[in-house]
Order: sequence, then C-alpha cells, then structure tokens
Amino acid sequence: MPNTTKILGDHRYQVQSVARAAFLLDEIAKHGAKGLSVTEIGERLGVAKSTALALARTLAVAGLLRAIEPGPRYVLGLNLLRLGDLVGQQTSIAELGLPTLRELSSVTGMTARLAMNEAGYPVFLERIDGEGSIRFHAPLGQREEPHATAAGKAILAYLGDEEVRRLVGEAGMARHTPKTLTDVDALLRELERVRGEGYALDDEEEAEGVFCVGAAIFDHQRLCVGALSVTGLKVDVPLREVRQLGITVREHADRLTAMLGGARAKSPS
Repeated sequence: MPNTTKILGDHRYQVQSVARAAFLLDEIAKHGAKGLSVTEIGERLGVAKSTALALARTLAVAGLLRAIEPGPRYVLGLNLLRLGDLVGQQTSIAELGLPTLRELSSVTGMTARLAMNEAGYPVFLERIDGEGSIRFHAPLGQREEPHATAAGKAILAYLGDEEVRRLVGEAGMARHTPKTLTDVDALLRELERVRGEGYALDDEEEAEGVFCVGAAIFDHQRLCVGALSVTGLKVDVPLREVRQLGITVREHADRLTAMLGGARAKSPS
C-alpha cells in the first residue's frame, strides 16, 4: 500500500479503499491526457492487477475516471469538472483566506488585507489590523488604483504588457506622492521585478509615510485571482527588512494558492 497519509492525514482514521481511490486520482492527475494503464495502477497502489481493475472500473462508473483506448488507459473523469465547479461556487476566497490573513497580520504586526482581482483592479475583501498597529483607512469592497498599490502591482504583474498598457490607460496613473509611478514603461519594468521576486512594493506611492508589500494568489488554472498585502508606516520598515517581509507575504500568498489548488505563475498569462 502506498503512503496515502500524505493525502488524507492520520492513517488511524482512514478507510483503506477510499484512501487508495484518493491516491489513485492524484496519481492519474499527474499523468495528464495519457493516464495510466491497469498494470501501472496496480504498480502504484501495490495491489494485484485484478484489484486495480476493479478500483478503476468503480471510479469510472462514478464518473471520476474515464477509460480511453488503446489499453484501456484511465484518465480523470468528467464528473470531476462538475464537482470542481461546485467547489468553486461554494468556496469564498475571503472565507478561505481569513485564517492565513490573520496569521500574516500576527507574524508581521502589520495590517493585512486580501484583495480579489476584478479585471486587473484590486478589490479588497477582508482586513485584519495588526495588534497595536495604526488603523489605516482602508475601506472594503471598492476598486483601488492598480499602479500605486502593492496588491494592484502584484495583480498587474501577471497580465501581458499590452493588457497593462490598456488597463492603466483606462484607469489613469494619478500622482499621489512624489514617488508614484506615472510612466507606463517604468511601471512595466517594476512589474518585471515583481515577477522575478514574487512580491510587489508600494513605497510611499499611494500615501506619504505608508509602506505596503503584496503578493499574488493563483487558482488551479494558474490565473491570478487576487493578492495578499500588508501595510505599515515606512519608519517601521527598515530597508534591511524589506526583502524578508516580501518573502513572508509571498509565502502566505503561496499557502492560499495551494488551498485553491494552484501554483504561482512564472510569467504573464
């Protein structure tokens, strides 16, 4: 029997046949369109070919696997599309991300926010104020300017250059402080850095004296669906701590990405 505990947790509470089925679905997912043969399924599960065939056929009847020829070989079934869609409908990214947001605020001591990607604009859904930190005026539910916020730049970084030009042309690049980026080419260079390091900065670009760090969140299609960010006073964020803060925010964003079944994208879609 393979190590199914990595999928279902403590083996004391597992039903062996269900654990095998979950493990098999995960294994077949890794092999994409070519799937696995009954012999390969048996090898991966450590069971006889007859047992592997019975399990594969049972999952196929449930629509969780599908047999293709020649072979047959088994690939993921279409019923998983329906189930996945239902999960998406029933799962709120705000609800899912709240524990991660609380932890991010706790470990940084800063105000942490969760934004969704609305056509390239950040729209903040949740906010957790750091213990003892200054309360920033950060209303929820409204679009914010993408070019001057850390969450906005984290989202823009995973759009193509032409899409960024179109979006900032529509939204404008209003100057809020002397540090605000108001040139699209300068913004594109900054977005290249964001992709390379995995986190975005708002270094007094939206408000003087205020510093933000943000990192993108991705779904199962590796599409950017939003961003996590933290906000604090610039005097509280020494230059030597910026990189570590960025890594911390990125790690928490990656954790939420993993909950959504995604992976961090390497380049714009």
